[in-house]
Amino acid sequence: MLESGCKAVKEGMLEKRSDGLLQLWKKKRCILTEEGLLLIPPKHPPPPQQQQPQPAPPAEPAAKIKELHFSNMKTVDCVERKGKYVYFTVVMAEGKEIDFRCAQEQGWNAAITLQMVQYKNRQAILAVRSTRQKQQHLAAPHGPR
Repeated sequence: MLESGCKAVKEGMLEKRSDGLLQLWKKKRCILTEEGLLLIPPKHPPPPQQQQPQPAPPAEPAAKIKELHFSNMKTVDCVERKGKYVYFTVVMAEGKEIDFRCAQEQGWNAAITLQMVQYKNRQAILAVRSTRQKQQHLAAPHGPR
């Protein structure tokens, strides 16, 4: 996703609940693309403002950047709106749940859901086209015998 030069649909800060025992909320710089969501630690240098994002410098390994690809995402569940925050959960295909929160007016949960649905629709259309092409190929006469 990072290497493929996907266009950013939305950028900003989100808070992610840590997996540890204390489950602290940690700020992450997020980039939503047509392929998924990038979670970047706030200290990580921002990618250059070019069409093609450059790889992270060697001093800061790219392993710190988490990619949540829509192909591995099952749903985005809006859990609750409380105070100034909206809390939501991204459910991954393998069952892992990742909790986020953001200011209500930022609309991250809606933006992620919309991009995920559009991604899944594109994949479904490609699958149907592929199936039709296979059927047409099988149905085509194979010349004289």
